[in-house]
Amino acid sequence: MKAKTTSPTRKPKKGSSPKKGKKATRKSLSSFFLFRRFPVWLLLLGGLLVTAAYVAFFYYVFVNPFSFRWRAIYGEPAYPEGFEVRGIDISHYQDRIDWNELKSASIGDAPVSFVFIKATEGEKLCDDSFEKNFSNAKESGLIRGAYHFFVPGADPRRQADFFLRVAHLEPGDLPPVLDIEKQGNLTPIQLQHDIKVWLDEVEAAYGVKPILYTGYKFKLDYLNSPEFDAYPYWIAHYYVEQLKYQGRWAFWQHTDCGRVSGIKGFVDCNIFNGTLYDLQMLTLPDREEQP
Repeated sequence: MKAKTTSPTRKPKKGSSPKKGKKATRKSLSSFFLFRRFPVWLLLLGGLLVTAAYVAFFYYVFVNPFSFRWRAIYGEPAYPEGFEVRGIDISHYQDRIDWNELKSASIGDAPVSFVFIKATEGEKLCDDSFEKNFSNAKESGLIRGAYHFFVPGADPRRQADFFLRVAHLEPGDLPPVLDIEKQGNLTPIQLQHDIKVWLDEVEAAYGVKPILYTGYKFKLDYLNSPEFDAYPYWIAHYYVEQLKYQGRWAFWQHTDCGRVSGIKGFVDCNIFNGTLYDLQMLTLPDREEQP
């Protein structure tokens, strides 16, 4: 007996199911008619609100925290109001300076009255432009100062001795400055100890308390101790309308994007918290004239 032959069953191709096609069509139609239930103006308003919310989120998260810096770099520089004594700080990064222009330059509506100059860093590094800048500052009639960039972990006495050998401050100059910005591998207690060693060494040499330069947050995190409150503070806090530090301060470095005649590119700009007479009274006295 011959076996019955049957034709092989053909499997339907993917996507060819009429039921699935009908379901997809019904779903898209239902979505279409769902939107048709709302007036066009309401849909447009919803789209605008979503877009506005996205723009606001982007601004407050990504733009606003840096808006002061963006304006400083790409727009007109803004200088805090209510202060009459302004100055700058410089190093070899400023390269060639036209001191004839700088001595008559202004920051906002106030003349440049003082200049801090980098002298040394660590135990051996001397700023290449220090001697030239320090001499030119005096010839230009600006009140000048010199600072040491502190390197955590390096011997603080050697750092102090190195600064004293290089920066020969004179009567009429601002007190010596210690620039402390990094913790390094030291604990807060070790860092404070080494800073105090430097300060004591330099104070013994000049007979005045040095100025402490540091950032706003660094001050609160590492130097917020009563033993350091006796020193004049130079606080760096950029792109804010007013200094948030609540303690006593002598100088405020409010931007690293300032523009001053005689200097190409950006320069740090500073404010003195007082009058020009107060600034002059802060300078080193003539020891020979002291009683």
